[in-house]
Amino acid sequence: MIGRRLAIIGAALVALVLMQVRIAAQSNTGPYARIAMLRPHDGDTVDFEAGYLRHLEFHRQAKDSWVWYGWSIWAGERQRWFVYATFGHSAESFDHPVPPAEDERDNVSNVTPHAEFTGNALYEFLPALSRGNGVPTPAPRVEMTTVDVAIGSARTFEAALAAAQSTLQDETLWYRMVAGGPMPRYLRLRPRSTLAALVAGQPEQSLPEKMHTLVAKTTIEILNLRPAMSYGLPAARP
Repeated sequence: MIGRRLAIIGAALVALVLMQVRIAAQSNTGPYARIAMLRPHDGDTVDFEAGYLRHLEFHRQAKDSWVWYGWSIWAGERQRWFVYATFGHSAESFDHPVPPAEDERDNVSNVTPHAEFTGNALYEFLPALSRGNGVPTPAPRVEMTTVDVAIGSARTFEAALAAAQSTLQDETLWYRMVAGGPMPRYLRLRPRSTLAALVAGQPEQSLPEKMHTLVAKTTIEILNLRPAMSYGLPAARP
């Protein structure tokens, strides 16, 4: 009888732990992304990459549960800058990163001697405007488009994109910036396996003509995925 009671209690405890894990997992998922940039010092790229790899080792030692993408800008005025990003978070999850003081200490030791932090922004994924789930496929290439919209035109801009959403053929992810720069600002990611695939998708690249009067500035850059400088990624597409 005692053994049976202990078994019941043990099963109940296991169920409770599993429920708590599920609740925690649910609370850490959501529509938000953090996208930030580093500019390696001139002539210091090799040391920067070595330092960043050491910093990723800190995240491993800290058992960081977040996935971090690492990209190098291949085409654009910010060529060779480094983009690091994490996707699919709830707002609450950003209050519980790896220990911030230790993270900063490791950054100061390994990264800042070789690079400058040039931007850090919080974005919200917009599923009604997109084709995809908000967490980009870790493809070898990604086109990153930054769109600054005229003040007072954000709702009209989003409505126009929503109207065109059904025409999207491939993964196309739109995000609205919440904080971190001039607003209203939007970001679009188009992950693809090759540069040729991006070029072939130019009809989808262009914004509808009726949006032109709403847009103050558009910047298109092509990024190369850096799997070794990423953390926790699933295998990239060939």
